[in-house]
Amino acid sequence: MNRSQLVKAVAVQTGQEARAVDTTIKGLTDVIMGVAAKGEPVAISGFAKFARVETKARMGRNPATGAPVKIPAKKKARITPLKGFKDALITPSTAPKLARGVWPPEAPAAKAAAKKAPARAGALRAGARPAAKRAPAKTATRSTTARKR
Repeated sequence: MNRSQLVKAVAVQTGQEARAVDTTIKGLTDVIMGVAAKGEPVAISGFAKFARVETKARMGRNPATGAPVKIPAKKKARITPLKGFKDALITPSTAPKLARGVWPPEAPAAKAAAKKAPARAGALRAGARPAAKRAPAKTATRSTTARKR
């Protein structure tokens, strides 16, 4: 699911306009990134915890040569799923119920076309690819050295 699909799904689920949802999601991501960038963790209960983690400089080894290598200190992003999120993934029955049309997204044009199109005997099923065309058969030719014999 990409951002535009997320905006549409949240708009359908909450009954709000897509523009308002998009603005809210942009604001949410901006606040999470800004606060986490300052070193403060952000936890959304039952969903995830966003934090910046700083690693210290250390010595490591090159696995190919065994030579010691200095690994510099760096900052990383850590996103930890919380219990409610994990439970919803492991046991889908505990996940929140979605409104009709949230997922999978419904395409109104495709529905209308499916209703208007008459069923044909040899019609392809939805999503199937047509059979690949075969290349023309190769003609048997003799090489020039075979003809000289």
